[in-house]
Amino acid sequence: MSVETGSESQVEPRAQSSLSTAAARNLASTAKSAPQMQEITSRWLLRMLPWVETKGGAYRVNRRLSYTVGDGVIEFVQDGANVRVIPRELGELALLRGLDDEDVLRALADRCVQRDFRAGEVIVERGAAADQIHLIAHGRISQTSVGKYGDEVAVAVLADGDRFGENALLDADATWDYTATAETPGTLLTLSRADLAALMDSAPVLRAHVERFRAIPRQVQNRHGEAEIAMSAGHVGEAELPGAFVDYELKPREYELSVAQTVLKVHTRVADLYNGPMNQTEEQLRLTIEALRERQEHELINNREFGLLHNADFKQRIQTHSGPPTPDDLDELLCRRRGTKFLFAHPKTIAAIGREFNSRGLYPDHVDVGGQSVPAWRGVPILPCNKIPISHEQTSSILAMRTGEDNQGVIGLRQTGLPEEYEPGLSVRFMGINEQAIISYLVTTYYSAAILVPDALGVLENVQISRRRHR
Repeated sequence: MSVETGSESQVEPRAQSSLSTAAARNLASTAKSAPQMQEITSRWLLRMLPWVETKGGAYRVNRRLSYTVGDGVIEFVQDGANVRVIPRELGELALLRGLDDEDVLRALADRCVQRDFRAGEVIVERGAAADQIHLIAHGRISQTSVGKYGDEVAVAVLADGDRFGENALLDADATWDYTATAETPGTLLTLSRADLAALMDSAPVLRAHVERFRAIPRQVQNRHGEAEIAMSAGHVGEAELPGAFVDYELKPREYELSVAQTVLKVHTRVADLYNGPMNQTEEQLRLTIEALRERQEHELINNREFGLLHNADFKQRIQTHSGPPTPDDLDELLCRRRGTKFLFAHPKTIAAIGREFNSRGLYPDHVDVGGQSVPAWRGVPILPCNKIPISHEQTSSILAMRTGEDNQGVIGLRQTGLPEEYEPGLSVRFMGINEQAIISYLVTTYYSAAILVPDALGVLENVQISRRRHR
């Protein structure tokens, strides 16, 4: 019914003639999803690593004896515009590895001269006399040489913590085999052969250490630095054969299992009254385990003790030639090891790879991995891993790995058969009910990763993932 007042009319609300939907929902069983969680990722690394049973909580990696020494990255300290090398870090040089005299190392560090360079500056010239070692504190330096047919060829790209010219400290006739040119502005420190010789004259402990270094029998090493196995080949008649044995490292590395734990708490009222149609305790446990597995994969990548990024051999770390991840960079990464099984990269890095390939008219193949089609290069799957960090400069890393014990690759470590095991290597233990009627469960997983030989894992570092601006 409407009531007219002048030119206006008012409509009276109708009385409700049926049950409202809001009231009806109180009696209905609403269709619902299980609890969702944004943190869950594909976790390809956990899925693709072959897991090796690790009884006793530790895994020992036995290797052939190696003479390879001092191949680490050197660290520096900065005081305003002044840069100094940390004296202990000089022990990363092959010549000074094992030298424990703090005074001598400090004296050597004090003799390192700082040199700032600009982009495009030639640091050393091919063919010139080499009498200094250069320690790169910051910046990128490319090394080029002359190829067989007279054209310029790329040798290497060096960055923060790298060095070149180490052989110049002892060889009076050394010359540069390449030209080193700065790609970016930066800073390096130099130590001259004359400064080293002067300190050797005043420090007998340094002279003795250098003499011991000279005496290392380099002629009995293979190209990997391992102790050579003597043998004879191509002989005729009754030639006397050399005796041989395979020498081992006396102090092999042991990887201890790490742990990730949390205490799941559920109120008894929730567990008793709200278990239909979904079991609240099971759902809480499912999401807790998902978060624990995410943390496990993060640790396998980033942990300083056993994480793959920190444990990759320094000789297996390479720099991009121009910044973005080009096909040439991926080829160089793959060629450093036999049987690369997987490439792992942050999803943003994979997008950068796609942009670089598209700009060259290339389209990566796709291969089937676990029933999913993933991009690949040279037949090697490129799998996403968002645990690989991205720096504030928008650079990241790409990991290339060979996997499996039989292939002397990268393996995951875990121990199964745990008390109250819920999943392989993961246990859920009932801890009791407290005075507030809260049930507690201890959720634990043990894990680690091991690199069986250095070339099982390679890293392409400082990969630029941001878009280039086109003018």
